[in-house]
Amino acid sequence: MEMVTLGRQEQRRLRLLTEVMDGRLSLSAACEALRLSERQGRRLLAGLRRDGVQSLIHGNRGRAPVNRLSDETRERILRLAVGKYRDFNDCHFQELLLEREQIQISRESLRQLLRANGRKSKRRRRSPKHRHRRERRAARGELIQWDGSKHHWLGEDLPQMVLMAAVDDADTSAVAACFQPTESGLGYFRLLEQILETEGIPVAIYQDMHGSLRRNDGHWSLEEELAGEQKPTQLGQILEDLGIHPIFARSAQGKGRIERFFAVAQDRLVAELKLEGIKTIEQANEYLAGWMAGYNRRFSKTPRSKESMYCPIEPAQLRQALSFRYERTVKRDNVVELGNLTIQIPPGPKGRTYAKQRVRIRQHADGAWTVSTGGDVIADHPPTQLATPNSIRTKASGGGRVRKVKETIEVYFIPEANQLPEELARL
Repeated sequence: MEMVTLGRQEQRRLRLLTEVMDGRLSLSAACEALRLSERQGRRLLAGLRRDGVQSLIHGNRGRAPVNRLSDETRERILRLAVGKYRDFNDCHFQELLLEREQIQISRESLRQLLRANGRKSKRRRRSPKHRHRRERRAARGELIQWDGSKHHWLGEDLPQMVLMAAVDDADTSAVAACFQPTESGLGYFRLLEQILETEGIPVAIYQDMHGSLRRNDGHWSLEEELAGEQKPTQLGQILEDLGIHPIFARSAQGKGRIERFFAVAQDRLVAELKLEGIKTIEQANEYLAGWMAGYNRRFSKTPRSKESMYCPIEPAQLRQALSFRYERTVKRDNVVELGNLTIQIPPGPKGRTYAKQRVRIRQHADGAWTVSTGGDVIADHPPTQLATPNSIRTKASGGGRVRKVKETIEVYFIPEANQLPEELARL
C-alpha cells in the first residue's frame, strides 16, 4: 500500500470534499470555505472519486524546478566562492558571476546556497541605531561631501594609504576620488580640481575639521586680532575665492553619505584591486576612474530636481583660483624666496624695481609658479612638484623654556631636497 503525505491545505480539502460525497455538506458551501470557484470544486471532486487521495496532490510535487541550477553549476559557484572570489560579499559576488562568469543566479538563491555549504557572510550585520535622517538636497551641485579614508586598500601586506573622495549629496554619485599617501591639503586640492573640471563650481561643501580645511591652531597674528578672525587655510582661501560655502561636520554621522561610500569601497574596491593584482598607488588611481563609473551606475539615486546647481568655470579662472598662494616681500636684489625655492623678478616697465614690495606668489595645479602684484603677473618660474605647504612656527624662548609663539611662517619645501635651507634649519 502506497503512503501518501498531505499538506495542511490538502488535508482540509480532503475533509470537506469527503463530507460533500457523503451528502453532509453542499458543494457550494465547501467551495466557499475553501475559497474555490464551483467549477474548480467540481473538478477536484471528480478527481477524488476517480483517482482517490492522490488526485489532491499537486502535479509538480517531487519534480525539480525548471530553473534549478545544475549540480555542475552549483559546484562551480562553490569553488569560485572559496577561491577566486573569496573576498567578495554575496551581492558583489552575484554581480560578478553574471558579468565575468555568465552564471545567472538570484541573490537570495546564492545566499541560501552559500550558507547551506558553510560559507558565512563577509560582514556581521548590526541593528542600526535610531537617527534623524537629513533629507537629500534637491539638485546636483547644491552640496558636496568629501573626506579621506585610511585603510589597507592594496592588502594587509602593504602599508595603509588614504582614499580621498567626494560625493554629490543629491544623488550619492561619486564626483571625484584619488589615492594619496596621507590625508592632506594636496589630496583635497586634487579632488577639487576633478570636481571643477568635470562638473563645475558647487554651492557648498560638507567637510570635517581636518587641519588642511580649517585652522585648528591657537595662534593669532596682530592682523588677525584686529580683523577678529583667523585667515583661512590654503584650501579655505581657494573655496572662498570660488564662492563655495564650507560647512563643517562635528561627527562622522553628519556626513553619512561619504562614510557609506567608503564602507562600500572598503568592501568592494579592496576585493577588486586584489583580483586585478594591483599593488601600487599609481595603478590604483588608474583603476579608480572606471570603478567610480560602475559605482555610480549601481548606487547613484535620481535627484528630485533635474536642474544642476554646478556653475561652469572658465579655464583662466580655474588656473588662477586653483593654486596655493603665499605673500612675501621682495628682497633688494629683486628675488623672492620660499624655503629653498628662489624666484628672480625681472625689471618692470622702464626698468622699474620691485624691491621691498609685498607680492603674491602662486603655485598652480600644474606645478608652475607666478608672482603678481596688483593683479599683474611680474614673474614666473618653471613647474616643480606640487606639495602641500607646511606651517612652521617660530618661538621665542628664554631660560630653556618656550614662552610664546611669535609668528607662523608658511614654508614651501621642495620634496627632492634633502635638507631645509640654513635659515629655516635654525628655526
